[in-house]
Amino acid sequence: MAQVTDRDFAAEVLGERGRPVLVEFTADWCGPCRQLAPVLSALAAEEADRFKIVQMDVDHNPETALRHGVLSAPTMIVFRDGEPVRSMVGTRTKHRLLAELEEVLAVRA
Repeated sequence: MAQVTDRDFAAEVLGERGRPVLVEFTADWCGPCRQLAPVLSALAAEEADRFKIVQMDVDHNPETALRHGVLSAPTMIVFRDGEPVRSMVGTRTKHRLLAELEEVLAVRA
């Protein structure tokens, strides 16, 4: 799964057109983030044609996290054409996460 930083967030996330981007705001010390990592890795491989998944370490990239109101980890924000369209906090099973994302993924540009 790709990592993004404050420096490349605009290009990698806000600049993506044609498919949504799910950003997981994470931290090394976050146990729930470690639980969520294999779920997101599996989805990144299985659903790459439908959406892009990236991670951002909030401790090393505080500007973007603050700009988007991230107060806890893991926080996931889905962006479509540069705009946040869905926000979720906490871990999810793969099935539950896909169900929650279905409405966002069903929208075609």
